[in-house]
Formats: sequence, structure tokens, C-alpha cells
Amino acid sequence: MADPASYRPRPGEIPTSPGVYRFIDPHGRVIYVGKAKNLRARLNSYFARPEGLHPKTYAMVHTATQVEWTVVGSELEAIQLEYTWIKQHAPRFNIMYRDDKSYPYLAVTLNEKFPRVQVMRGDRRPGVKYFGPFHPAKAIRETVDTMLRVFPVRSCSAGVFRRAEASGRPCLLGYIDKCSAPCVGRISPEDHRRLAEEFCEVMAGRPGPHMRRIETEMKEAVAELRYEDAARHRDDLDALRRVFERNAVVLSEETEADIFAFAEDELEAAVQVFHVRQGRIRGQRGWVVEKVEETDAAGLVEQLLLQVYGSMEDAERIPREVLVPELPEDAEQLGAWLRQRRGAAVDLRVPRRGDKAALLGTVRENAQQALMLHKARRSSDLTTRSQALRELQEALDAPDALLRIECFDISHTSGTNVVASMVVMEDGLPKKKDYRRFSVRGDAARDDTSAMRDVITRRFSRYLDDQMRLDAPGGEPAVVADDGTATPDASDVPDASAGSGPVEDTTVDREGSRFAYPPSLVVVDGGQPQVAAAREALDALGITELPVIGLAKRLEEVWLPDDDFPLVLPRSSQALYMLQRIRDEAHRFAISYHRSKRSREMTASALDEVPGLGPARRRAVVEHFGSVARIRQAGVEQIAEVPGIGEATARRILEHLADEDQHGSGAPGQAGA
Repeated sequence: MADPASYRPRPGEIPTSPGVYRFIDPHGRVIYVGKAKNLRARLNSYFARPEGLHPKTYAMVHTATQVEWTVVGSELEAIQLEYTWIKQHAPRFNIMYRDDKSYPYLAVTLNEKFPRVQVMRGDRRPGVKYFGPFHPAKAIRETVDTMLRVFPVRSCSAGVFRRAEASGRPCLLGYIDKCSAPCVGRISPEDHRRLAEEFCEVMAGRPGPHMRRIETEMKEAVAELRYEDAARHRDDLDALRRVFERNAVVLSEETEADIFAFAEDELEAAVQVFHVRQGRIRGQRGWVVEKVEETDAAGLVEQLLLQVYGSMEDAERIPREVLVPELPEDAEQLGAWLRQRRGAAVDLRVPRRGDKAALLGTVRENAQQALMLHKARRSSDLTTRSQALRELQEALDAPDALLRIECFDISHTSGTNVVASMVVMEDGLPKKKDYRRFSVRGDAARDDTSAMRDVITRRFSRYLDDQMRLDAPGGEPAVVADDGTATPDASDVPDASAGSGPVEDTTVDREGSRFAYPPSLVVVDGGQPQVAAAREALDALGITELPVIGLAKRLEEVWLPDDDFPLVLPRSSQALYMLQRIRDEAHRFAISYHRSKRSREMTASALDEVPGLGPARRRAVVEHFGSVARIRQAGVEQIAEVPGIGEATARRILEHLADEDQHGSGAPGQAGA
């Protein structure tokens, strides 16, 4: 651990102006971002008596090796810059309210000839009527499903609508009377628009006239002995009542507010928010966060509002009122920031009495229940992970805690399409945005041990390169194309390199390459040969202290370098279960990439090498004839009939195919673009 005194700035160097500061660890990662009205006073509080700090603040200042600051012109600018840096760096010691989705709304596209009912996220569109937000999205779909039996407005996509229109047959919803089927002319455009407007009127909180109309029609049907019609009207009436039972009025109908409340203990905090629109609770959302920094309720409120409303793409949907249990220290500046984001007035306050205060109490009760449920569910998982990491550290006699484990696996088919995967586990949990995949070519692809040696060399060569950049004066990690975020699907996670040799990472972390982060343990999928290859690659790079193990599939044995006999962990060992999980995840990830790569190669077309024939025209030719075999049978005139293909190109195509047939490399019948 670093000594805070070793990087403490001189008091005279720190300005007394407002600003934002960053604590940075030895690997160049930003681990904490904060703001202050007076930078000198705030930063000195971290260094004056480190031993008296909150335990997690103590850990933060001893993890960091430097502190930087930026002076800004006002407290409002400090709020904006703090939010920007927290979003950019995702510091481990900042409280993070993680939520990757925008709010779902029920939308009616009144700007179309045949208005459509659908669930929408993101920015508002002109001519579209919105209701919500709803949360979870299941609630909005249940509402739509119920409403469509009373107001059968179109809900299909444009593609489905066009296909039904062309075929003259409605989709399933048209047959079960949950769509009035304007696609086949069952209803006129005027009547369908009137139906959509009635739908909007009911969703806006004015169901009374329509419920009275349906009730009248039901009574008339009973009087005329039309009992089936009466039963249908009765069911429609019940459906409307169910919708509005779920959306009961809790405040005055002009109320537009988000109501936040907390429940917390020493380690974690649960947050709940009720979205009230037109006086009704339209949605509810919650987060449980770890309190990785010393803060009070006011600080929690400030970070919550910054992250929830700062990441909202459709900021004009911020409500007129934001009700919180306690005002943050910079409430006035935060309110100005909210007004700037919304483009209109926002009332940030604490409700003291009346219905809004009572509803805040209900939100707080929900937060308390959420915290209790979270702790009950997590306690066993947290205990198991801690036990597994402790057992594994003891079994391997590792000097340091195994906070980050990286596992590598090789996948191929009979030596072709050789690929590798790297998966990461931090604190016993997968960290999927750090996953990487590798393509192995050349001599390195001749066998598994060569491929493993190549991949380990490439991964840790990049680590050493980034360390040299960080250690150089003014050095920073290399920054390349993307934002580095990834999902577990092989199609989305970046390929670490297109070939053998020095690794060429196609992504960038928010602070630089994630290859700059060293693991505590390297695990390879395989036995003694794979472990020896990995150890040899690390030793060649001068990384001799990093522990390496292998997990062999046959008997689930743990192999260590230079040991003739494996380490056998008990079958009931949590450490063995954890190694199996990370090994299986690496295998799954490698297989998914291998399949996608193999699929791309298998769909290669015999037309790929035709001079002057690009992807679009190649695709047009294949779609026109259906297969390469049929193209071979066609003449120059027939090929030239394809749009964009002239006689000269048609002649080149036939010459290329004839040349392939002559040399035995053709692929008759194989089609692809």
C-alpha cells in the first residue's frame, strides 16, 4: 500500500478555488473523483490525519499514488465536470448507480396515417403521444395488452404491416380481435385514428366517458337479448377497470414528480424511486449500491441525481418536481443543473407534510424492503465467493489475495480457425467488459501449446508496453478506436488481434487499454504442456512473480509449473468450483468466437476473388441466380441482366469461375456474399 505522505501536494500548490480532483492508482486508473468549493481545504482533509479516516476512504488514499485537480469557474461547472469524469472513468471508490437503460414509455404514433401503439425508449419524436414512464417494461406491455381488447389500435411494425397489406391477410392480432386490421381495410383511416385518439384519452386519465358508453352498450345488448355482445362489453369494462386499478390516483392530476427515498446501513444503500405522472404512479425503479466512499444521505442524493438524470438521453422528460428525503449540500447548484438539463423549471425539495410526504414514506418502506431482500440473497453468495478465493489462495500458497483472475482457452477445428479467449473474474464475479478474444495464425496455430504461448505473450506484451507509457514522463496508455465496453456475445466483444505477433487491441478503456491491468492469477485451460507454455511466455517477458496454473478437464486436476504431479483439490471445494466456472466461461467464450469465425469462412463465395466485383454487386448476382452453380450454367447475356452488371463484368465472372474449375478450386453450389 502506498503512503499518502509520498504523494501529498504541498499546501501552497493547491488552489482555494472550486474544482474537481482525481485520485489515481499505480496503474494509471482513476479510482476516485470528487468536487469541492475549496480544493485546498478538501484535499488537505485526506492527508492531515489518514489514520482517522473512514475505513474505505483510508483504503482509497493508500491505494492511490497521485492526486490531480482541475480548477473550474463555478460550483455548477464543478458538478458538471464531476459527473463527466465519474461517467468516463467509473472509479471503484465512487458510489455508482448502474443502470444501462432509458425509461420505457407507452407511445402512440399519431404522426402516421395508421397510428401505432408501442413501447419506446430514448428521445421524443414529434407527433408522437407519450405516456409514462413505466417500470418494469412488463407493466407497460400488460397495460397495452389489456387496452387493445377495448381499443384495437394497430401495434405491429411497419414491416409486418406491409406484408399483411400485400398478402391481404391480417396478422394474428387481427384474427383474435386485438387489432382492427387497417392493413386489409377492415377499418377506414379516419375511424382508426379516432380509435387511437380514444386510446390516448383513456391513457391520459379520462376513462369515465368511455366506461359509461360501454356500460350503456352492455345494458342495451342485454335488453335486446344479445348476450354474447353483452358479455364482450362486460369484459371490456372489466379490462378498463383493471388498467386503472394499477394506476390509481395518489396525488392531484397535474402532479409530475419523481420521488426518491433511501434505506442504508454501514456498507450498502438501497434506493427506490416512484415515477408519478398525471397524479398516478406510472413506474417504480430501484438500485442497491455499495457505499465505497464515506458519505451521508445528502451525498447519496447528490450522486443519485447526477447519475440518474445525467445519463438520461431524453432529458426533457425530467419531471417538474424532484422530491428527495434530504437536500444535498449544493442543492441550489444541483437545481440549476437540473433546470439546464430539462430546459425548464425543476423544483428540487423535501416534502414535509401532506400527501407527498406520505408517499415519500411509502417509497422509503419499499427501499427498506429492497435492502433486506438484497442482504438476504447476497449473504450466502458473498460468503461462498470469499471462501472460494481464500481456499484457492491457501492451496496455491499465493502471497497476495486473488482479486483478479484471468483465464485463457484455445479453440479450433482440426487446427483450422484457431482462436483464443481471455475471461476475467474480479472478487469472484465475472467482469465481462474486460473479456478479450484473439485470432491465432501462422506458426503459432500449429498446436495448442504454441497458440497458448503466443496468446500469453501478446496479452502481457501489451501490459508491459502500457506500463512503460505510464511510467514515462507525461505518458498515457495508448488510445484507439472504440469505448471498450463489451457484452458476453462473441459478436460484440472486441477481437484482441487480427493475427499473431504483437497484440493490436481494437478497443480502449475509459482510461486506456484494459490490458494495462495485471491479474493476481493466470489460469489456462489444459494440463502440464499448456501451463509450461504459459510460464515460458511470462518468463521470456521478465514477469516471473505472476502465478500460473492449469485446470485439466479429464480429472479436474490443477497443474502448476515445474511440478510432475498435479494438485488435487477436494471435490467439494469452493475453490475448485470457482476454477471450473471460470474455465467453463473461457471455453464458452472461445467456442462462440470460433463458431462465428468458422461460419464467416464457410459462407465465402466463389465470387469473392472476381476482379472489380464488390460486395453489393456480388450479393446481387448470387441473389438473382440463387447459387454459384447456376451462375456457371448461365451465359454472359443472362448475367448482364442483373442490375449493375455489364457485359464486361459478366465475362470476368465466367472467366474466373472457369479458371477455378480448371485448377480444381471451385466451389460449385456454394453461395454467399
